[in-house]
Amino acid sequence: MSPGRRPPRPFLAGVALAAVIAVVDQIVKWKVLASGLRTGDVIEVTPFFNLVLVWNRGVSFGLLNRDWALNALVLSLVAIAISIGMLVWLWRSGRKTVAAAVGLVVGGAIGNVVDRALYGAVVDFLDVHAYGYHWPAFNVADSAITIGAAILVVDALFGGAEAPKKEP
Repeated sequence: MSPGRRPPRPFLAGVALAAVIAVVDQIVKWKVLASGLRTGDVIEVTPFFNLVLVWNRGVSFGLLNRDWALNALVLSLVAIAISIGMLVWLWRSGRKTVAAAVGLVVGGAIGNVVDRALYGAVVDFLDVHAYGYHWPAFNVADSAITIGAAILVVDALFGGAEAPKKEP
């Protein structure tokens, strides 16, 4: 990034999407916590979907869910480092597809980092299940990260070669 250079439009769009995702994620989590839902409560919404409250001290879908004192700090620093790397990639790419995907991933990462800063764990509450099998509880941020990562994979496989940017 050269000093004084205006950010490319896709970069600004990706950052704006990240901000929207992070804010929506926090609003939804605040509503869930304010509703009085407690750990262990199960609210059946449909035959395949429940609301539950799970405090996830790990990463998406409960991976690395340990009660280690530095877990929140270490995972937050990793999420911030990955987000910075993805924003640099977006700045250099300037592609709309990458902007949408990076915006989703970075917004989700920020939403979960905010949880770790506030609570020491991530608030998960969406429980999808079928035939006795439950997907690990997740949240809006996890959904955004997953969708953004899927877009990046599909774009890498089928999006064609990335054209080099023209310098002004």
